[in-house]
Amino acid sequence: MIDERVLTMYKESNKFGALLEMELEVLKEGEVKYTLEIKEKHLATPIAAHGGVIAGLIDGTLGVAALTIAGKNQNVVSTVELQVNYLKPVRMGDHLVSIGKVISAGKRLLYVEASVINQDDVLVAKASGTFNAYPAEKAFLAYKKE
Repeated sequence: MIDERVLTMYKESNKFGALLEMELEVLKEGEVKYTLEIKEKHLATPIAAHGGVIAGLIDGTLGVAALTIAGKNQNVVSTVELQVNYLKPVRMGDHLVSIGKVISAGKRLLYVEASVINQDDVLVAKASGTFNAYPAEKAFLAYKKE
């Protein structure tokens, strides 16, 4: 069962995701979807999105997928390793859908993969990441101080 308290804390404290205007949907335990419309503020050139925007979208997708598993044990996660493959350009006005799935979940480390497609179902990026699970009270302490 997903720990709603941990997910609520994440949603309320994720200022970076809010800045990018990412929209989260938990599909099921171990699988999430983030969506993002590419706007002018996301561009690196007059027409193409900055790779960091795509990496941020992917890191969020992978991390929350891991969180849906780790949160069951009152843990949160941090990124240990992130591998992104940019396959096609992402342009102004693109609507991106990033789906992340937990592939392997140990006691402390979780391995997650994600795919990002645009509105035309074109695969624009693939990624994988490893996440460290640690006690949520460490994150909640910082969260409560704000």
